[in-house]
Amino acid sequence: MTKIVNHWIGGKTAEGASGTYGPVTDPATGEVTTKVAFASVEEVDAAVAAAKEAYLTWGQSSLAQRTSILFRFRALLDAHRDEIAELITAEHGKVHSDALGEVARGLEIVDLACGINVQLKGELSTQVASRVDVASIRQPLGVVAGITPFNFPAMVPMWMFPLAIACGNTFVLKPSEKDPSASVRLAELLAEAGLPDGVFNVVHGDKVAVDRLLEHPDVKAVSFVGSTPIARYIHTTASANGKRVQALGGAKNHMLVLPDADLDAAADAAVSAAYGSAGERCMAISAVVAVGAIGDELVEKIRERAEKIKIGPGNDPASEMGPLITATHRDKVASYVTGAAAEGAEVVLDGTGHTVEGHENGHWIGISLLDKVPTTAKAYQDEIFGPVLCVLRAETYEEALDLINASPYGNGTAIFTRDGGAARRFQLEVEAGMVGVNVPIPVPVGYHSFGGWKDSLFGDHHIYGNDGTHFYTRGKVVTTRWPDPADAPSGVDLGFPRNH
Repeated sequence: MTKIVNHWIGGKTAEGASGTYGPVTDPATGEVTTKVAFASVEEVDAAVAAAKEAYLTWGQSSLAQRTSILFRFRALLDAHRDEIAELITAEHGKVHSDALGEVARGLEIVDLACGINVQLKGELSTQVASRVDVASIRQPLGVVAGITPFNFPAMVPMWMFPLAIACGNTFVLKPSEKDPSASVRLAELLAEAGLPDGVFNVVHGDKVAVDRLLEHPDVKAVSFVGSTPIARYIHTTASANGKRVQALGGAKNHMLVLPDADLDAAADAAVSAAYGSAGERCMAISAVVAVGAIGDELVEKIRERAEKIKIGPGNDPASEMGPLITATHRDKVASYVTGAAAEGAEVVLDGTGHTVEGHENGHWIGISLLDKVPTTAKAYQDEIFGPVLCVLRAETYEEALDLINASPYGNGTAIFTRDGGAARRFQLEVEAGMVGVNVPIPVPVGYHSFGGWKDSLFGDHHIYGNDGTHFYTRGKVVTTRWPDPADAPSGVDLGFPRNH
């Protein structure tokens, strides 16, 4: 019997009423294991209405109440991390250890939300004029929405909703329809932790659900993580409807390797960052830029390591890399490899024919490594979102920097070197929002914000950290004068208030 994933509205399961369902596939077998209900406009409206009603009390609730619930949620999340990781593996395909890592990174933001008291502290200036005080405070927005991608079905929602609800907002989540189960399990754990009905809601669906959230007058802000074309659409549409927007887009993350680098460490890092999670992450290293004469040696070291990666079902402890999310995506990723030679690249490893015995219908692709890739090649220009690593060559640091900065993306980048001066120069000169120095995937810890530059971010706020708190609140300044009993009446004065 096929499992059905329904919505979560007003603190309970809401069976799909639209009659439209989407298939959820086990990527390791290719079999449809689940159906997910797609929300109609009316069902989205019901979720927003539940969130709006809940905000009347949740927005006025104490910080102590909010954080105590989040502390209980954190304990439940920790206790159920294996279960959530299994749901992720079953629908996304990533190996269990990778899924556990995703839950752990989401827990970091829950930790941050549990300590939101400090971040929400206001400011007070006393006696700015005679008996006049000025205070700055931050208040919640109301109903906010999150639209999240398939590649991190637990972590990315947790980049959003813990901070949003800790700040006093209520939340409507539209997760990816490709792997929806983790989001519903998170909703159940929040309810078990004591979160009031309607504070957190989940609606599944496609463009119908997304567009309704973008235009709904009661949704005050929208957070999004996904591809650049959709991020641009989200930002444009939601902004036109008067909403605050943070829309994180795609990437083409470069790793610059200087001649003095430890090449073994650089090769380890390149393989880990390019092929981890089957390359289906926006912080994957997809382009290595080798400077000087080290290119051939570096490529050989990468090839030696990449060939040893064990590919198999995510629930097999021996597997190091799982399948891709869908067969369609697998075929698209493969097309970049099969067309690379005609565009001038040297195909060092071709993983397009890979299969796994006993799971021949899974969405499998092997490791691909392309060398001497020209910047005109599609494999370099596009975000592939799969286990394909491009190596480019540059004669000098300056040439490599210009190459990286010419990319329309500016999400993350890394430099591998033993030269502190070169590393310092790179972190100041490169046009990217996140920089790693001998760190291949520079995803910030929870109390620093995540976000890129250029076509990798649309909106003014990065996600989580201090930016997350500011995004989910708005500032208010209160100026107060309490007259002293001894004051004489001052009379009418039509000029500016006197500060001296």
